[in-house]
Amino acid sequence: MRVDDFDFHLPEDLIALRPARPRRSARLLLAQGHCLEDRAVEDLPQILRPDDVLVFNDTKVIPARLFGERRRETRDGPGTARIETTLIERAAADAWIALARPAKRLRAGDVIHFDGTHATVEGDPAQGRIRLRFPVSGPALDDAVAAAGVMPLPPYIAGKRAADEQDLSDYQTVFAEKPGAVAAPTASLHFDDVLVEALNAKGVRSARLTLHVGAGTFLPVTAETAEDHVMHSEWGEVPEATAAFLTDAKSQGARILPVGTTAMRLLESAAPAPGVLEPWRGDTDIFITPGYAFGMCDGLMTNFHLPKSTLMMLVSALMGVETIRAIYAHAIARRYRFYSYGDSSLLLPKG
Repeated sequence: MRVDDFDFHLPEDLIALRPARPRRSARLLLAQGHCLEDRAVEDLPQILRPDDVLVFNDTKVIPARLFGERRRETRDGPGTARIETTLIERAAADAWIALARPAKRLRAGDVIHFDGTHATVEGDPAQGRIRLRFPVSGPALDDAVAAAGVMPLPPYIAGKRAADEQDLSDYQTVFAEKPGAVAAPTASLHFDDVLVEALNAKGVRSARLTLHVGAGTFLPVTAETAEDHVMHSEWGEVPEATAAFLTDAKSQGARILPVGTTAMRLLESAAPAPGVLEPWRGDTDIFITPGYAFGMCDGLMTNFHLPKSTLMMLVSALMGVETIRAIYAHAIARRYRFYSYGDSSLLLPKG
C-alpha cells in the first residue's frame, strides 16, 4: 500500500491558527456512508441517537516546549547557545526524552538552563533526540515544567505564530484530567459544558479513557509504503469500569463512537475480540490501515488530517479510500478549516 495513495493538496489558508468560538460553533461534516451533509458541532444532540456512546480521551496536555540556554566553558571563555526543547516521553521520575534544536550545539554533559530549573543532557544529541535529567523529580518536576514551559503547538501552527496565554486554555479539552500528553486529542476541543449538557439531556452516554498523545502524531511518514512505516507508541489506559460499560453497551446494540483517533486506537488495542473490551494499561503502537477489521468502534468524530499521514490511513480504513477522498475533496471545496484548531467530521461507515 503506497503512502502516496493518501496524499491530497490542501490550500495553506485552510490551516486553522485559532479555534472557533464558542468551541461548539465549529463546522461538522457529517458523513453517513457516501452521504455528506454540512452541519455544526453543536448539532450533535440532533444527529446522535439516544444511547449512543461517545468515548473521550481525558489526557491533559503539559506545557512541554521549553526554551533555554546552554552554558559551557570554552577556550575563549564562557559560551552560550539558545536551545529549544520539546518533551516527548517521560523516561524516569527525574528525566524526560526530548527533541532539541539546534542539536549540533549540544553534547552529553551539557547543562541547559530554563526558567526556574535546569537539566543535564544525556546521550548522543546527534539525531536531535536527547535525554534530559532534572534536579527534581515526580510532582516537583511536573511543577517545574509547568512553570518553565509553553504549550507545544503543532508545527503547522507554531511555524506561523508563537504560543500565547490563550493557548493554555484553547489547546486543552474540557475532559483533561491526567497530565502526560504533549499534543491535544483535538477532536474533543470542540466540546464545552453547554454541548455536554445538551448531549446528556438527549440520552447520549459517554465514557473516558486515557491515551497520552505523543509528538509522534505529527511525524511524517517517510517510507514509500505503509508496510515499511514504523509506528510510534503511546501510553494508554482503559479502566476496568470503562471496559465493562462499553462491552455491555456494545452487546445491547449501542454505537461506540470514539471522539478522536487517539480514543479509537486505544479502544481497538484493548479489544481482543469483536464487541469485547478488556482493561488495558501500557504502550500501544497499533497501526490501522485499510483492510483492518474494527472490533469496537462504529464510527469516529475527528478533525481533518495531514496528507500522507498515519491518521489519513486510519480514517480510510474506517470509511474506505475512495469515500475519504470524496469527503476531503468536499471539505476543501466548502472551505472547512483543517488540523488541530480546525473543524470536525463525524464518520459513520454504515450510514
